[in-house]
Amino acid sequence: MARRGAYAKGIAKREEILSTALEVIAREGYSGASVRQLAEAVGLSQAGLLHYFDSKEELFTSVLRKRDEVQSRAFTREQEPAGIDEFLALVRDNADVPGLVRLYVNVSAAASDPDHAGHDYFRARTAHIRSLFVPVLTEVKQRGRLPDDLDPQRLARILVAITDGLQVQWLMDPSIDMAADIAAVLHALGIDASADRAAALDAAEPALEA
Repeated sequence: MARRGAYAKGIAKREEILSTALEVIAREGYSGASVRQLAEAVGLSQAGLLHYFDSKEELFTSVLRKRDEVQSRAFTREQEPAGIDEFLALVRDNADVPGLVRLYVNVSAAASDPDHAGHDYFRARTAHIRSLFVPVLTEVKQRGRLPDDLDPQRLARILVAITDGLQVQWLMDPSIDMAADIAAVLHALGIDASADRAAALDAAEPALEA
């Protein structure tokens, strides 16, 4: 029983660290993301903080994962899968927390190394974002609004690349409206986020019932 209690306390402390780290980075920016500063914010030494994580890389990856959880609860509609509308809302929300965007850009670049603690997280996250685009792109293609030889999976990959690239440009020039630029690309493809999302979900219902 004592071991179970200690485990529960450890989980709770880890969650406290991640929630506090989100607040610190959102408030003070990426410069506030050092292990020392985060440790001080939760009343621990640097060694004490890293006791809850295998490495600094895992700590920062876990912070980003926590950010995903918070945004998902805030923007995903009940009993419906997330779609392009929700994705654009997340992009707009990110514009209010440049420190977290800078953390994401820096850690994601480092995580391209397969040995990085965040490698699997970023691969899974990128695949998930692509999955938000593919159903809409597939439905739009079926309506003849995209070239027959344009693969929705490939186009989804390009849209994710545009999104990641815009984040880098926005960090250098905060006047850029990332969500508006992404919406403009979708519009150029003949996609209205709300209407096409609804059509894609309607088209998917018979397949789900079958």
